[in-house]
Amino acid sequence: MGLKVRRIKNVPTFDIDNLIKSHFNYCPDMKQLLGICAIFLMASFQLVAQDAVAPVAAPASKAVLTLESDVVDYGTIDQGGEPLRVAKFKNTGTEPLIISGAKGSCGCTVPNWPKEPIMPGESSVIEIRYDTKRVGAINKTVTVTSNDAAGKHVIRVIGTINAVAQEEGVPTNNETIFKKPN
Repeated sequence: MGLKVRRIKNVPTFDIDNLIKSHFNYCPDMKQLLGICAIFLMASFQLVAQDAVAPVAAPASKAVLTLESDVVDYGTIDQGGEPLRVAKFKNTGTEPLIISGAKGSCGCTVPNWPKEPIMPGESSVIEIRYDTKRVGAINKTVTVTSNDAAGKHVIRVIGTINAVAQEEGVPTNNETIFKKPN
């Protein structure tokens, strides 16, 4: 007796291509739906890309800050000398000049600027105080911010501070209430 092999007919085989074809054939609108979704997706990316607005340059101000000098020179002074100097300027423009700030390059240089607008043709000053208790060369800056078309102006602060000789006072007694070590 021999074994008989039976062949089973019409057994479906798993084939991914046939699966996809059968699915899209079952739902013919799926191709159209996917196509429409793809078009909307691409269009939305295009619209977002076009919505970015290029920055528009602000119209140039017609206020002009003209410094009498961009250097404030303390010269050679003694330690503890007068700390105040001024930087003179004029609005040579046609609109009011508004100084929004002035900042020293370190804490030893402190500017004070006019808070009210400077009308065209008018002059004013920026007060600059330097800590004259420091000895040595001065080489600092003050940056002035305004509505001038340039926006920022830098004033250099230079000079030299000489040390003052200490006055001789009452001599100090080095003895203490504690015993000195042997």
